[in-house]
Amino acid sequence: MNPFQFTRVTTPQAAISAITKQSGTYFLAGGTNLIDLLKRDVIIPERLVDINKLPLATIEKTSMGLRIGAMAKNSAVADHELVKEQFPLLAQALNAGASAQLRNMATVGGNMMQRTRCSYFYDTSMPCNKRSPVQAGPDKGQANGPIGCGAIGGVNRMHAIFGTETAGVRGTQPGPTDRSAKCIAVHPSDMCIALVALDAIVNVSGPKGDRSIPFAEFHRLPGDMPQKDNTLQPGELIMSVDLPTNRFADNSHYLKVRDRASYAFALVSVGVGLDLKRNTIQDVRLAMGGVAHKPWRLIEAEQFLKGKEATEANFKQAATLAMQGAKGYGENDFKLTLAPNSIVDALKIATKIAQP
Repeated sequence: MNPFQFTRVTTPQAAISAITKQSGTYFLAGGTNLIDLLKRDVIIPERLVDINKLPLATIEKTSMGLRIGAMAKNSAVADHELVKEQFPLLAQALNAGASAQLRNMATVGGNMMQRTRCSYFYDTSMPCNKRSPVQAGPDKGQANGPIGCGAIGGVNRMHAIFGTETAGVRGTQPGPTDRSAKCIAVHPSDMCIALVALDAIVNVSGPKGDRSIPFAEFHRLPGDMPQKDNTLQPGELIMSVDLPTNRFADNSHYLKVRDRASYAFALVSVGVGLDLKRNTIQDVRLAMGGVAHKPWRLIEAEQFLKGKEATEANFKQAATLAMQGAKGYGENDFKLTLAPNSIVDALKIATKIAQP
Protein backbone atom coordinates (compact mmCIF):
# COMPACT_ATOMS: atom_id res chain seq x y z
CA MET A 1 0.00 0.00 0.00
CA ASN A 2 1.40 3.39 -0.98
CA PRO A 3 1.63 6.22 1.59
CA PHE A 4 -1.12 8.86 1.54
CA GLN A 5 -2.26 11.89 3.50
CA PHE A 6 -5.05 11.49 6.04
CA THR A 7 -7.52 14.22 7.08
CA ARG A 8 -10.43 14.07 9.51
CA VAL A 9 -13.32 16.52 9.11
CA THR A 10 -16.37 17.29 11.24
CA THR A 11 -18.62 19.29 8.89
CA PRO A 12 -19.94 18.61 5.38
CA GLN A 13 -18.50 21.91 4.20
CA ALA A 14 -15.02 20.89 5.38
CA ALA A 15 -15.38 17.51 3.68
CA ILE A 16 -16.34 19.09 0.35
CA SER A 17 -13.52 21.60 0.61
CA ALA A 18 -10.99 18.88 1.41
CA ILE A 19 -11.89 16.63 -1.50
CA THR A 20 -11.84 19.45 -4.05
CA LYS A 21 -8.38 20.73 -3.08
CA GLN A 22 -6.36 17.76 -4.30
CA SER A 23 -6.81 15.12 -7.00
CA GLY A 24 -6.65 11.50 -5.96
CA THR A 25 -8.69 12.25 -2.80
CA TYR A 26 -11.35 9.86 -1.51
CA PHE A 27 -13.91 9.99 1.29
CA LEU A 28 -13.50 7.34 4.01
CA ALA A 29 -16.66 6.26 5.82
CA GLY A 30 -17.02 2.64 7.00
CA GLY A 31 -14.25 1.60 4.63
CA THR A 32 -15.71 -1.85 4.02
CA ASN A 33 -15.08 -1.58 0.27
CA LEU A 34 -12.40 1.12 0.10
CA ILE A 35 -9.92 -0.81 2.24
CA ASP A 36 -10.19 -3.81 -0.11
CA LEU A 37 -9.48 -1.55 -3.08
CA LEU A 38 -6.46 -0.04 -1.34
CA LYS A 39 -5.02 -3.43 -0.46
CA ARG A 40 -5.27 -4.58 -4.08
CA ASP A 41 -3.84 -1.30 -5.47
CA VAL A 42 -7.00 -0.85 -7.52
CA ILE A 43 -7.16 2.62 -5.97
CA ILE A 44 -3.94 4.41 -5.08
CA PRO A 45 -5.02 7.53 -3.17
CA GLU A 46 -3.02 10.62 -2.50
CA ARG A 47 -5.33 11.60 0.34
CA LEU A 48 -8.16 10.10 2.42
CA VAL A 49 -10.75 12.33 4.08
CA ASP A 50 -12.33 10.66 7.13
CA ILE A 51 -16.01 11.70 7.30
CA ASN A 52 -17.09 9.50 10.21
CA LYS A 53 -17.62 12.53 12.47
CA LEU A 54 -20.12 14.17 10.13
CA PRO A 55 -23.60 14.59 11.70
CA LEU A 56 -25.34 12.63 8.96
CA ALA A 57 -26.47 9.45 10.71
CA THR A 58 -30.03 10.36 11.67
CA ILE A 59 -33.13 8.48 10.54
CA GLU A 60 -36.20 10.67 10.77
CA LYS A 61 -39.78 10.90 9.61
CA THR A 62 -40.61 13.72 7.20
CA SER A 63 -43.79 15.11 5.65
CA MET A 64 -43.00 13.11 2.50
CA GLY A 65 -41.88 9.86 4.13
CA LEU A 66 -38.52 9.01 5.68
CA ARG A 67 -35.06 10.61 5.51
CA ILE A 68 -31.96 8.48 6.13
CA GLY A 69 -28.62 10.16 6.71
CA ALA A 70 -25.74 9.07 4.49
CA MET A 71 -23.62 8.07 7.50
CA ALA A 72 -26.32 5.84 9.03
CA LYS A 73 -25.00 2.31 9.45
CA ASN A 74 -26.63 -0.42 7.39
CA SER A 75 -27.49 -2.38 10.55
CA ALA A 76 -29.09 0.67 12.18
CA VAL A 77 -31.29 1.26 9.15
CA ALA A 78 -32.32 -2.39 8.88
CA ASP A 79 -33.26 -2.47 12.58
CA HIS A 80 -35.06 0.87 12.71
CA GLU A 81 -38.73 0.52 13.59
CA LEU A 82 -39.94 3.00 10.96
CA VAL A 83 -37.98 1.23 8.25
CA LYS A 84 -39.28 -2.19 9.25
CA GLU A 85 -42.84 -0.90 9.50
CA GLN A 86 -43.06 1.33 6.42
CA PHE A 87 -40.26 0.09 4.13
CA PRO A 88 -39.72 -3.61 4.93
CA LEU A 89 -38.23 -4.18 1.45
CA LEU A 90 -35.25 -2.01 2.44
CA ALA A 91 -34.80 -3.82 5.75
CA GLN A 92 -34.89 -7.20 4.00
CA ALA A 93 -32.37 -6.13 1.37
CA LEU A 94 -29.96 -4.75 3.96
CA ASN A 95 -30.13 -7.89 6.06
CA ALA A 96 -29.40 -9.98 2.96
CA GLY A 97 -26.11 -8.15 2.38
CA ALA A 98 -22.61 -9.11 3.54
CA SER A 99 -22.26 -10.19 7.20
CA ALA A 100 -23.46 -8.76 10.49
CA GLN A 101 -19.98 -7.38 11.20
CA LEU A 102 -19.83 -5.56 7.88
CA ARG A 103 -23.37 -4.22 8.23
CA ASN A 104 -22.30 -2.72 11.57
CA MET A 105 -19.57 -0.74 9.77
CA ALA A 106 -20.99 -0.03 6.32
CA THR A 107 -22.86 3.25 5.77
CA VAL A 108 -25.76 4.07 3.48
CA GLY A 109 -23.66 6.48 1.42
CA GLY A 110 -20.75 4.06 1.22
CA ASN A 111 -23.05 1.24 0.16
CA MET A 112 -24.26 3.39 -2.73
CA MET A 113 -20.67 4.17 -3.76
CA GLN A 114 -19.24 0.65 -3.62
CA ARG A 115 -17.45 -0.65 -6.69
CA THR A 116 -18.06 -3.86 -8.61
CA ARG A 117 -16.67 -7.14 -7.27
CA CYS A 118 -15.61 -8.29 -10.76
CA SER A 119 -12.43 -10.35 -10.35
CA TYR A 120 -10.85 -8.67 -13.40
CA PHE A 121 -11.38 -5.26 -11.81
CA TYR A 122 -9.62 -6.38 -8.62
CA ASP A 123 -6.68 -8.06 -10.38
CA THR A 124 -4.46 -5.27 -11.71
CA SER A 125 -2.58 -7.70 -13.96
CA MET A 126 -5.76 -8.46 -15.90
CA PRO A 127 -7.50 -6.36 -18.59
CA CYS A 128 -10.26 -4.10 -17.27
CA ASN A 129 -11.81 -1.11 -19.01
CA LYS A 130 -13.36 0.01 -15.71
CA ARG A 131 -9.97 0.21 -14.02
CA SER A 132 -8.07 1.38 -17.15
CA PRO A 133 -10.72 2.89 -19.45
CA VAL A 134 -10.10 2.81 -23.19
CA GLN A 135 -10.90 6.38 -24.18
CA ALA A 136 -10.09 8.45 -21.13
CA GLY A 137 -6.96 6.60 -20.06
CA PRO A 138 -6.43 5.50 -16.46
CA ASP A 139 -7.90 7.92 -13.93
CA LYS A 140 -5.39 9.57 -11.66
CA GLY A 141 -5.32 7.64 -8.42
CA GLN A 142 -6.18 4.34 -10.10
CA ALA A 143 -3.85 1.52 -11.01
CA ASN A 144 -2.76 0.98 -14.59
CA GLY A 145 -3.43 -2.34 -16.24
CA PRO A 146 -4.10 -4.04 -19.57
CA ILE A 147 -6.92 -2.46 -21.57
CA GLY A 148 -10.00 -4.52 -22.43
CA CYS A 149 -12.74 -6.43 -20.62
CA GLY A 150 -11.37 -9.74 -19.42
CA ALA A 151 -14.84 -10.98 -18.50
CA ILE A 152 -15.99 -10.93 -22.13
CA GLY A 153 -14.84 -14.35 -23.29
CA GLY A 154 -13.44 -15.04 -19.82
CA VAL A 155 -14.83 -16.01 -16.42
CA ASN A 156 -18.20 -14.25 -16.39
CA ARG A 157 -20.56 -16.36 -14.30
CA MET A 158 -21.41 -13.39 -12.03
CA HIS A 159 -21.67 -10.82 -14.80
CA ALA A 160 -24.33 -8.69 -16.49
CA ILE A 161 -27.05 -9.77 -18.88
CA PHE A 162 -28.57 -6.29 -19.27
CA GLY A 163 -27.08 -3.00 -20.38
CA THR A 164 -24.13 -4.51 -22.23
CA GLU A 165 -24.85 -3.82 -25.92
CA THR A 166 -23.62 -0.85 -27.93
CA ALA A 167 -27.14 0.25 -28.89
CA GLY A 168 -29.71 -0.01 -26.16
CA VAL A 169 -31.44 1.62 -23.26
CA ARG A 170 -31.08 3.85 -20.23
CA GLY A 171 -32.42 1.58 -17.54
CA THR A 172 -35.33 0.50 -19.68
CA GLN A 173 -35.72 3.77 -21.60
CA PRO A 174 -34.09 4.56 -25.00
CA GLY A 175 -30.64 6.10 -24.96
CA PRO A 176 -27.94 5.88 -27.66
CA THR A 177 -24.77 5.53 -25.59
CA ASP A 178 -25.72 3.85 -22.33
CA ARG A 179 -24.89 0.26 -23.20
CA SER A 180 -21.35 -0.86 -23.76
CA ALA A 181 -19.58 -4.12 -24.48
CA LYS A 182 -16.56 -2.45 -22.91
CA CYS A 183 -17.71 -3.62 -19.46
CA ILE A 184 -20.10 -6.35 -18.30
CA ALA A 185 -19.50 -6.00 -14.55
CA VAL A 186 -22.50 -5.83 -12.19
CA HIS A 187 -23.36 -3.48 -9.36
CA PRO A 188 -22.99 -5.48 -6.12
CA SER A 189 -25.36 -3.76 -3.67
CA ASP A 190 -28.50 -5.31 -2.21
CA MET A 191 -29.59 -2.09 -0.53
CA CYS A 192 -29.57 -0.19 -3.82
CA ILE A 193 -32.01 -2.64 -5.43
CA ALA A 194 -34.54 -1.81 -2.73
CA LEU A 195 -33.88 1.93 -3.00
CA VAL A 196 -34.44 2.06 -6.75
CA ALA A 197 -37.65 0.04 -6.33
CA LEU A 198 -38.82 2.46 -3.62
CA ASP A 199 -38.29 5.56 -5.79
CA ALA A 200 -35.70 6.95 -3.39
CA ILE A 201 -34.18 10.42 -3.82
CA VAL A 202 -30.48 11.08 -3.16
CA ASN A 203 -29.63 14.47 -1.65
CA VAL A 204 -26.07 15.68 -2.32
CA SER A 205 -24.04 18.79 -1.61
CA GLY A 206 -21.02 20.04 -3.49
CA PRO A 207 -18.97 23.06 -4.56
CA LYS A 208 -21.88 24.24 -6.73
CA GLY A 209 -24.52 23.82 -4.01
CA ASP A 210 -27.18 21.26 -3.16
CA ARG A 211 -29.19 19.08 -5.52
CA SER A 212 -31.43 16.00 -5.45
CA ILE A 213 -31.05 13.00 -7.76
CA PRO A 214 -33.75 10.38 -8.40
CA PHE A 215 -32.19 7.09 -7.34
CA ALA A 216 -32.83 5.56 -10.77
CA GLU A 217 -30.51 8.23 -12.19
CA PHE A 218 -27.79 8.01 -9.54
CA HIS A 219 -25.99 4.96 -10.95
CA ARG A 220 -25.17 4.65 -14.62
CA LEU A 221 -24.51 2.06 -17.30
CA PRO A 222 -20.94 1.84 -18.62
CA GLY A 223 -21.42 3.44 -22.04
CA ASP A 224 -18.17 5.04 -23.17
CA MET A 225 -17.08 5.69 -19.57
CA PRO A 226 -17.06 2.30 -17.81
CA GLN A 227 -14.80 3.77 -15.11
CA LYS A 228 -17.66 6.01 -13.91
CA ASP A 229 -20.24 4.27 -11.71
CA ASN A 230 -22.56 7.16 -10.88
CA THR A 231 -23.67 10.67 -11.80
CA LEU A 232 -22.04 12.53 -8.91
CA GLN A 233 -20.10 15.63 -9.92
CA PRO A 234 -16.54 16.24 -8.66
CA GLY A 235 -16.51 17.16 -4.98
CA GLU A 236 -20.10 16.18 -4.25
CA LEU A 237 -20.95 14.51 -0.96
CA ILE A 238 -24.01 12.32 -0.35
CA MET A 239 -25.98 13.88 2.51
CA SER A 240 -29.12 11.76 2.82
CA VAL A 241 -31.65 9.54 1.07
CA ASP A 242 -35.38 10.29 1.04
CA LEU A 243 -37.99 7.53 0.83
CA PRO A 244 -41.45 8.69 -0.24
CA THR A 245 -44.44 7.14 1.51
CA ASN A 246 -45.99 4.19 -0.35
CA ARG A 247 -48.50 1.39 0.13
CA PHE A 248 -46.13 -1.52 -0.43
CA ALA A 249 -45.43 -2.48 3.19
CA ASP A 250 -47.87 -5.40 3.32
CA ASN A 251 -46.72 -6.96 0.05
CA SER A 252 -42.94 -6.57 -0.21
CA HIS A 253 -40.16 -9.08 -0.67
CA TYR A 254 -36.46 -9.15 -1.44
CA LEU A 255 -35.34 -12.41 -3.01
CA LYS A 256 -31.61 -13.04 -3.24
CA VAL A 257 -30.33 -16.07 -5.14
CA ARG A 258 -26.69 -16.80 -4.29
CA ASP A 259 -24.19 -19.60 -4.01
CA ARG A 260 -24.32 -19.80 -0.23
CA ALA A 261 -26.62 -18.55 2.50
CA SER A 262 -24.43 -15.73 3.81
CA TYR A 263 -21.64 -13.38 2.78
CA ALA A 264 -22.19 -13.95 -0.93
CA PHE A 265 -23.12 -11.54 -3.70
CA ALA A 266 -26.27 -12.12 -5.70
CA LEU A 267 -26.32 -14.20 -8.82
CA VAL A 268 -29.75 -12.65 -9.27
CA SER A 269 -31.86 -10.67 -6.83
CA VAL A 270 -35.37 -9.24 -7.09
CA GLY A 271 -36.98 -6.46 -5.08
CA VAL A 272 -40.79 -6.37 -5.15
CA GLY A 273 -43.35 -3.97 -3.70
CA LEU A 274 -47.07 -4.13 -4.51
CA ASP A 275 -50.19 -2.22 -3.56
CA LEU A 276 -53.02 -4.76 -3.67
CA LYS A 277 -56.73 -4.13 -3.42
CA ARG A 278 -58.40 -7.48 -2.93
CA ASN A 279 -56.38 -9.36 -5.56
CA THR A 280 -55.90 -6.54 -8.05
CA ILE A 281 -52.53 -4.85 -8.41
CA GLN A 282 -53.05 -1.10 -7.95
CA ASP A 283 -49.37 -0.26 -8.13
CA VAL A 284 -46.10 -2.22 -8.27
CA ARG A 285 -42.35 -1.74 -8.16
CA LEU A 286 -39.84 -4.26 -9.50
CA ALA A 287 -36.05 -4.10 -9.56
CA MET A 288 -33.24 -6.60 -10.05
CA GLY A 289 -29.66 -6.98 -8.88
CA GLY A 290 -26.79 -9.09 -10.14
CA VAL A 291 -27.83 -8.45 -13.75
CA ALA A 292 -26.49 -5.02 -14.77
CA HIS A 293 -23.92 -2.30 -14.13
CA LYS A 294 -26.59 -0.46 -12.11
CA PRO A 295 -29.68 -1.44 -10.11
CA TRP A 296 -32.05 -2.61 -12.83
CA ARG A 297 -35.63 -1.30 -12.69
CA LEU A 298 -38.23 -3.36 -14.58
CA ILE A 299 -40.45 -0.59 -15.91
CA GLU A 300 -42.20 -2.53 -18.66
CA ALA A 301 -43.06 -5.38 -16.31
CA GLU A 302 -44.47 -2.89 -13.79
CA GLN A 303 -46.65 -1.25 -16.43
CA PHE A 304 -47.96 -4.64 -17.55
CA LEU A 305 -48.93 -5.68 -14.02
CA LYS A 306 -50.80 -2.52 -13.02
CA GLY A 307 -54.51 -3.22 -12.98
CA LYS A 308 -53.99 -6.97 -13.43
CA GLU A 309 -54.94 -9.76 -11.07
CA ALA A 310 -52.15 -11.12 -8.91
CA THR A 311 -51.85 -14.51 -10.59
CA GLU A 312 -48.92 -16.72 -11.50
CA ALA A 313 -49.86 -16.50 -15.16
CA ASN A 314 -49.64 -12.70 -15.10
CA PHE A 315 -46.37 -12.86 -13.19
CA LYS A 316 -44.88 -15.13 -15.86
CA GLN A 317 -45.92 -12.72 -18.61
CA ALA A 318 -44.38 -9.84 -16.68
CA ALA A 319 -41.15 -11.82 -16.27
CA THR A 320 -41.03 -12.48 -20.00
CA LEU A 321 -41.38 -8.76 -20.70
CA ALA A 322 -38.67 -8.01 -18.15
CA MET A 323 -36.17 -10.20 -19.99
CA GLN A 324 -36.38 -8.39 -23.32
CA GLY A 325 -32.88 -7.40 -24.42
CA ALA A 326 -31.10 -9.74 -22.02
CA LYS A 327 -27.89 -11.34 -23.30
CA GLY A 328 -25.63 -13.99 -21.81
CA TYR A 329 -21.87 -14.23 -22.27
CA GLY A 330 -21.32 -17.96 -21.86
CA GLU A 331 -20.84 -18.86 -18.22
CA ASN A 332 -23.70 -16.55 -17.16
CA ASP A 333 -26.22 -17.86 -19.70
CA PHE A 334 -28.03 -19.61 -16.85
CA LYS A 335 -29.18 -16.17 -15.65
CA LEU A 336 -31.45 -15.97 -18.68
CA THR A 337 -33.55 -18.68 -17.03
CA LEU A 338 -32.80 -17.91 -13.38
CA ALA A 339 -33.80 -14.24 -13.65
CA PRO A 340 -37.39 -14.65 -14.90
CA ASN A 341 -37.99 -17.56 -12.54
CA SER A 342 -36.78 -15.38 -9.66
CA ILE A 343 -39.11 -12.56 -10.68
CA VAL A 344 -42.08 -14.93 -10.59
CA ASP A 345 -41.03 -16.41 -7.24
CA ALA A 346 -40.53 -12.97 -5.66
CA LEU A 347 -43.96 -11.80 -6.85
CA LYS A 348 -45.61 -14.97 -5.54
CA ILE A 349 -43.98 -14.56 -2.14
CA ALA A 350 -44.88 -10.86 -1.95
CA THR A 351 -48.51 -11.57 -2.83
CA LYS A 352 -48.61 -14.68 -0.63
CA ILE A 353 -49.45 -17.02 -3.48
CA ALA A 354 -48.64 -20.54 -2.33
CA GLN A 355 -45.27 -21.86 -3.47
CA PRO A 356 -45.01 -25.40 -4.89
